[in-house]
Parts: sequence; C-alpha cells; structure tokens
Amino acid sequence: MDLTDRQRKLLFAGLVVVLAAAGVFLTIGSGSHRHTRSVRASTPTSAAPAPTSSAPAVSGPTPSPESYDIYSMLPFSQKDFTTAADVARRFTVAYGTYRFDEDPKAYVDRMRPMVTPDLATQLDQGAAAPGVLAQRKQDQEVSTSDATLDSLRDMAKDQLIFLATGKQHVTKGGKTSETSQQYAVTMTRSGGGWVVFAFAPADVGDK
Repeated sequence: MDLTDRQRKLLFAGLVVVLAAAGVFLTIGSGSHRHTRSVRASTPTSAAPAPTSSAPAVSGPTPSPESYDIYSMLPFSQKDFTTAADVARRFTVAYGTYRFDEDPKAYVDRMRPMVTPDLATQLDQGAAAPGVLAQRKQDQEVSTSDATLDSLRDMAKDQLIFLATGKQHVTKGGKTSETSQQYAVTMTRSGGGWVVFAFAPADVGDK
C-alpha cells in the first residue's frame, strides 16, 4: 500500500527518533561518569560528603547501527532500492551519451530496456527531431557522460524519485567542454524490476 504524505512524514520522524534514542543512550552512558569525577574533584576534603542519589546503572550492550534494520520500516527492500538506484544512474549516463553520426533509433534503443513504453516514445520523438539532428551534425557533436546519485527526493511502495547529476563531456567543432545538469529520475516497478517512468531537470521534474 502506498504511503500518504502524512505517513511518509511519520516514517521519517520515526527513523529520527530511533537514531536520536541511540545517541541519547550513548551520551548518558558516557556523560554521567564525567560529571561524577568533576563533582568529586571540586569538593573540599574537610567538608562532610553531601548526600547524593545514585541513578541505577544502564545495563545492556551498546547499540550499533547494525542493530537497527532500517529497511524493515520502509515500503521497499534493500534489493529494491539498490536495483532502482542502479537503473536511475545507468539511464542518466545513457541519456547524455550520443554521437552526431549515430542513428537516433540506436541511441534510444540503449535506453529502451530501462524505461516505460510511454517514456521510450517520448525519447524517440526527441531524438529524431529534425532541428536537433541538424544542429548536432553541423557541430559534429559528440557527448560522453557519467552520473552520480545525489539524494532520494521521495518514496512510496512502487515509486522512488532520485536526484541525479549527469556530467557531460561534449566535443563540438574540435572543442571540448564540460556541462552538468541535475535531474529528477522517477522509478516505478515493472515486473520483478524497476524502470524509469519520468525524467526531467530537477527544478521541473517530479517533486
């Protein structure tokens, strides 16, 4: 079942509480001893000891990050997340890699297994646009690309939205330049895997 905005906020809040609780435990466990030593060092030797109340010692093993299964609280598994993230990154790389003398169909075919049919149609139309092809041939434009995932913008049971930065090395007329663009890459489940449902610059893409 998909999470509502309120449920997602509660889930994030729950994760914060869990991590904060671990931090408080560690702070109390180490801070109380420092406080006791400080009080003893500042008390005159001739004064009668003031009555003190001792809190019960905290027992049990020290918590560690491995003791919390974060994915058990999320609407997807670790495998789902890893698979979706890998497809999002590889698609961004493929999108920014092309040649002026390459058949537009071959360019889109590299991305087709990673996208929905509707998005593949949009990519076909964009790659075959006469103005785009003519300009690339005129400039003899060649682009190679790399990509990194920056963050997870939103999540649901069957949808993940990543922010990814594509870095292009573009050669035009013998001159090479570098450009970068951050994208919102919306992933959706398809069969047993994940594909790109939507792709756009981060400032206009899925929020």
